[in-house]
Amino acid sequence: MAFGQYLNLDFDDIKTSIRDYLRANTNFTDYDFEGSNLSIIIDALAYNTYITAYNTNMAANESFLDSATLRENVVSLARNIGYVPRSRRAARARISFFVTGLTETVTLTLKAGLICNGAAANTSYIFSIPEDITVNVADGVARFENIEIFEGLLITQNFTVNTAQFNQRFILNNSFIDTSTLRVKVKTAESSSTSVVHKQIDNIIGINSTSSSFLLQEIEDERYELLFGDGVIGKKLNNENYITATYITTAGRDGNGAAEFSFIGQLLDQDGGSVDAANISLVNTIEPSRDGDEIESISSIKYYAPRIYSSQYRAVTAADYEGVLAYVYPNVESVSAFGGEEMTPPRFGKVFISVKPRNGDYLSDFTKRDLVQKLKSYAVAGIVPEFIDLKYLYVELESFAYYNTNFADDPNRLKTAISNALTTYSRSIDVNKFGGRFKYSKSQTLIDGVDSSITSNITRVIMRRNLMAEIGKFAQYELCYGNQFHIAESAYNITSTGFRIEGVNDPVYMADEVIDKKQGRIFFFTYAEGGTPNIIKKNAGTVKYDIGEILIDTVNILSTNISNNVVEVQAIPHSNDVVGLRDLYVKFDMTNTSITMVQDIISSGENTSGSRFTRESSYNVPTYIRKSNSPIATSALTTVSSSASSTSSSSYTLSGTTATTTTTSSTSSTSTSSGY
Repeated sequence: MAFGQYLNLDFDDIKTSIRDYLRANTNFTDYDFEGSNLSIIIDALAYNTYITAYNTNMAANESFLDSATLRENVVSLARNIGYVPRSRRAARARISFFVTGLTETVTLTLKAGLICNGAAANTSYIFSIPEDITVNVADGVARFENIEIFEGLLITQNFTVNTAQFNQRFILNNSFIDTSTLRVKVKTAESSSTSVVHKQIDNIIGINSTSSSFLLQEIEDERYELLFGDGVIGKKLNNENYITATYITTAGRDGNGAAEFSFIGQLLDQDGGSVDAANISLVNTIEPSRDGDEIESISSIKYYAPRIYSSQYRAVTAADYEGVLAYVYPNVESVSAFGGEEMTPPRFGKVFISVKPRNGDYLSDFTKRDLVQKLKSYAVAGIVPEFIDLKYLYVELESFAYYNTNFADDPNRLKTAISNALTTYSRSIDVNKFGGRFKYSKSQTLIDGVDSSITSNITRVIMRRNLMAEIGKFAQYELCYGNQFHIAESAYNITSTGFRIEGVNDPVYMADEVIDKKQGRIFFFTYAEGGTPNIIKKNAGTVKYDIGEILIDTVNILSTNISNNVVEVQAIPHSNDVVGLRDLYVKFDMTNTSITMVQDIISSGENTSGSRFTRESSYNVPTYIRKSNSPIATSALTTVSSSASSTSSSSYTLSGTTATTTTTSSTSSTSTSSGY
């Protein structure tokens, strides 16, 4: 009889299959009871088959990029499609200093290697540069301005080419290497006084037999190997050629945050003489250390390797730009790219890119310019890449969690547990990215699943954008949410934190008046707690409910109640699932999320008929103003004097709500701005 079951990998299933096979053979009769000799043999056979099947299955999994789990295998499979995983990245800082008393010095050279000591997170780190920097001396002073330094130690490693050695390998022995700092020079022999710089390349496009270049690949233990040309693709090395490789080994992400530096470098004049350290000024920090990162993770390799391969190192589609950018800029946490034809109005010939770096919220102007230059070698002719600043789309919750008092007598404990569960979700891959999606059902499930005593929850969803005010300037503002707004039958679907404008001493807020299902009107008002809104400007802008967009007409904002010149503007989404569209980065904000514990008197038996049961509304109850937990600006506590303006008051009825209207008038020039 054929042994036909090959798919079962469980030990008991394998054992059952063997017994079924033996049951068909009448020569064996003592296998059906435990303790028999044949039963022991069956156990041994099943165990051996189980181990073999497991190893075979794991080996098969390690043969494919999607299922491989060991880094060496993932790297090897990625290498087959020409992808080199990103190395560690040293934290970078920018400093300046000057040297005085150089009366007879023409040029001054800052030698490669150790430059500064810097402290980050109560730990001291050393910073280096990979190459010499030479400046001219003017009036006895040498100025080293805007020098980029790298956290880590500069290492030098030499190789001598031996053509008699079969398959000679040039392996960099150190881990923790930042490959962007790698410099390779080749001399004809060790005694030679001149060397040729070899350039690291990503692919062989444009490389000929005389190109002084090399490829880099990751090998075992997170080390790297240099690959030189064979005389057809790239220049071939000759016997006794002397290779010098210099690179910086780094602590990666730990080096971020160093802001104060002390000089420990070496300075030499044009004759090779040392410079007195007493003539060196204090180091001025232009930019603290940032952008340090760990080696590319296995999951990242699996994601980006196929995308880089599909793009063939050319940026044509938006997806190509996303893949290529992550390759040329390792500090990418999330990236969104879209064509200008998707804009309103369309901007043809451009591709817009928004990046969330791993460390920080925004790209510096220097980084943007650098990335534009790098992308030009990948981009199609006639297409201009343009970087736009990150725009956060915040999601907040108002949750009412009902609990049975018979099973939980400490609502604070339940509230803390719910907060912890939602905090964990706020850090998940669903949000905190472009194209992220806040999943309403998942948040409800998390709340209900925290404890068996929680019987249900009614949770409301709020969207928020932060308007960055141009203080003291007349400006227009545009806030895009990318999600349709919910419309209540009254005003105040849109609410904001306070700000001050010309001609009004009290804090001003904004809200909306519904015109129809597609659009409404923004108005400004003042408000005292418990009082009646005083409308000071009826036509302050427009709101487009169907596309989720707020346009604010020209206004001069003098200060804001929230620090950093921020006005928080909230809206209610039409769908509780909030999606980050195009350049919107979805962020679940736990700081402004509220959790209220409510006793479930029906489940507890206190009021089984439900006659006294309180049900919270599933819709957000309109309030006049937005109340925020964000830091308050100290300037908001003082009264701002206004320039000349005229004020008048009248009565005005808005959506069934009676309010007082005050109008102001003034004139000035106008600029345009947007929120973040």
